[in-house]
Amino acid sequence: MNKVAGERLLKWLLLVFVVAATMAFAPHGMARQGGKLVYGLTLSPSGIDPHVNASSELGIPLTSVYDPLVWQVGEGQFAPGLAKSWEISPDGLTYTFHLRDDVTFHDGTPFNAAAVKANFERIVAPETRSQKAAVMIGPYARTEVIDDHTVQVILNEPFAPFLDAVSQVYVAMASPAALQKWGQDYQMHQVGTGPFQFKEYIPGDHLTLVAYPDYHWAPDFFQHQGRAYLDEIEFRFFTEPAIRPLALEGGEAHVMGEIPPQYAPRLAQNPDFELMPIAIPGQSLQMFMNTQRAPTDDLRVRQALLYATDRETLVKTIFGGFSPVAWGPLSSNTLGFNESLVGAYPFDPSRAAELLTEAGWSDQDGDGIREKDGQPLRLDGYLMTWGSLPEVGALLQAQLRQVGVDLQNRTVAYPAALDAARQGQHHLIPFNLSSSDPDILRTFFYSGNAPAGFNWSKVADAELDRLLTEGARTLDNEQRVKIYGEVQQRIMDLALIIPIREYVNINGVSGRVKGLRFDVRGWFPLLYDVYLEP
Repeated sequence: MNKVAGERLLKWLLLVFVVAATMAFAPHGMARQGGKLVYGLTLSPSGIDPHVNASSELGIPLTSVYDPLVWQVGEGQFAPGLAKSWEISPDGLTYTFHLRDDVTFHDGTPFNAAAVKANFERIVAPETRSQKAAVMIGPYARTEVIDDHTVQVILNEPFAPFLDAVSQVYVAMASPAALQKWGQDYQMHQVGTGPFQFKEYIPGDHLTLVAYPDYHWAPDFFQHQGRAYLDEIEFRFFTEPAIRPLALEGGEAHVMGEIPPQYAPRLAQNPDFELMPIAIPGQSLQMFMNTQRAPTDDLRVRQALLYATDRETLVKTIFGGFSPVAWGPLSSNTLGFNESLVGAYPFDPSRAAELLTEAGWSDQDGDGIREKDGQPLRLDGYLMTWGSLPEVGALLQAQLRQVGVDLQNRTVAYPAALDAARQGQHHLIPFNLSSSDPDILRTFFYSGNAPAGFNWSKVADAELDRLLTEGARTLDNEQRVKIYGEVQQRIMDLALIIPIREYVNINGVSGRVKGLRFDVRGWFPLLYDVYLEP
């Protein structure tokens, strides 16, 4: 070997050694850096401005664009976010947030107390027409800037869900400069402080985020600091349920939410994919029974409908065992769930028949449907088109017929269902809504929400009103658990609903995706630590 060749060999060996040493001693995330993740969304929302719009679907991408003031890390448990600490005044009216001083928005402007004030003022401004955020912050009064990094939020009355509200993307801390620049077009030009920045939104087609290179304020519960591992995330819309598993298997997406239960076993058997069923806290799927329209104005009839419903068979048949049976108005992973309700109103068609007979309903002409005063026991059911609700309605119809009840279902678009429910045209109508706070029950069972709100059982019960008000105003979690336990018991004693199932979002995930987690609400992925294996 000549001298030149020897020198080349030596340089090559030295290069190999350096590369090997770099790989061996490189920071943990270096081998994970880069790549584009495609995430399948299942609903094309009408708008994605977090202060204005209300869908869960907008939170799936935008949770990565914004950091919250505080993070919710468990039932009623909160950790620092943009606020490094906070205090609540003894009267529960003033929340003092001490803000981080090292955070900038994606447009380079500073995050500070003035930004917090600007965001709260935008949320409650009448011209914003907030569908959710303004309701979430409850009896908000005003925000006062104490200094650059200290801000006080003042409420008109104590409101226990306030920290839960400011831990969510709907109360996003957006760049005041961007809000002022873009006005009503802000949803197309969003600017937050999160690990990913907004790049492009083509409604109905895709939404693209890219890593924010200067991100260095991740909370401690993430697995690394600095820039996110992924370079880019593209969210695509797959609104047709049957297409979702095919798109995942065909490589059109790495992650797909709301896989229909009938397709889930096939994915589970494929070693190239992982199923991630995520339980969603909040309101269980339930059928509201109208207490102001005969015959469901009779407690005995409502109790009979509960006993006549074989929930275990219904859930197993339609949801394939991926969802637990619901026993009350809250899912079991929600703060304050009343465990004593498990097993209440078991499937008992004999007891259902006894109650209907006591209420004066009997099959006098032998056609299988009970009558009273010459009128058949006929109920009007309204069903929406999503979430397997038509299938739930069809099976419930068959079960109720076994005890002599004729349930007549109508499947309608959501606006028509809303109109029917608010006018009280229904006997039965289903709904569920996710929430990480039990105050969600006030939306559905407070008497003031019966005329035009979501109190679709049309209940006006003084004891329920008292408990729901007390639960919203009580800051102590142990006391709240006790109060909401009583609320759930009262709802079931009055037989206001037929609980069906606890909602579970079945996610299909490519085996290449690593580090995927979801927040406590179940819908929103935490994508900061996610990376793709080759």
